[in-house]
Amino acid sequence: MDALLFAVLAVGVTVGAFTFYVGNGVLRAQQNASRRLLGLQSRAELLEAGFNERALAPLVEKLGRFALRFTPQGWVDRAHRKLLIAGWGESIDGNTWAAIRIISLVVGVLAGLFLQGIADTALMRLVLFGFLAFVGFFGPEAVLNRKIDERRSEIERQLPDVIDLLVISVEAGLGFESAMGRVVQNVPGELAREFARALQETRVGVSRHEALRNMAARTDVEDLNSFILALNQADQFGVSIARMLRVQAEEMRVRRRQRAQERAFAAPVKMVFPLVFFIFPAIFVVIIGPAVINISQVFSR
Repeated sequence: MDALLFAVLAVGVTVGAFTFYVGNGVLRAQQNASRRLLGLQSRAELLEAGFNERALAPLVEKLGRFALRFTPQGWVDRAHRKLLIAGWGESIDGNTWAAIRIISLVVGVLAGLFLQGIADTALMRLVLFGFLAFVGFFGPEAVLNRKIDERRSEIERQLPDVIDLLVISVEAGLGFESAMGRVVQNVPGELAREFARALQETRVGVSRHEALRNMAARTDVEDLNSFILALNQADQFGVSIARMLRVQAEEMRVRRRQRAQERAFAAPVKMVFPLVFFIFPAIFVVIIGPAVINISQVFSR
């Protein structure tokens, strides 16, 4: 069993390292392609590219384009939207993600076939093969979903403080774009990066309403969506932005307090199962164990 656990861990680490190596090569290859189109990359820099950029990245992209022929209709759009929400949309596109899924599945299947010799019974071989194939197929999707949840939680946590900073900046006399720039300079994190991207879009000619709507689509956070909707409506109807921001800041504080209370009320329910299955048995052994031993000794005499 120790050998089986070690083999599973080794396969998992190998699959993760290979996927990261290939993904890094694809990202650098896409960046280099953009630089070549702009004329910013010299021939010497092109020749100094690594093996994963020159050989593996084109293979992965071709494999992804081939795999897209067998995907259901609309899968590419859904995958691209999830990559955008996770913050990976600029580095990974739909065909690259399809190639990563296929590579992970193939590696999992090959690992399951290769490790058949360490299992003793046919049932253990089948379970090992099914587990590795399952991890290979659903592992990248699980990582992506975990990244989406972490990014949403970070944005929800930062949003009230960011709105407070916007209120202070606007009431001090700055315009809304300047206040957004102040947020980008002083607040690190995912939300500040989204504000920076929205500012870049406005500087190239996109309207502020459209830039904010694009930011809402890239994040898909309920609190941020309601804030952007209120901001756009205030701008359309001529409502004071400073007053609207203060109202939104108070509402975000109330929501954060309610969310904390909800988690506090749910904590006792979540503690029931650890208490019943882990804490109470140990307490019963410590308290009732000596009495049971004494009673058994008395009856044995």
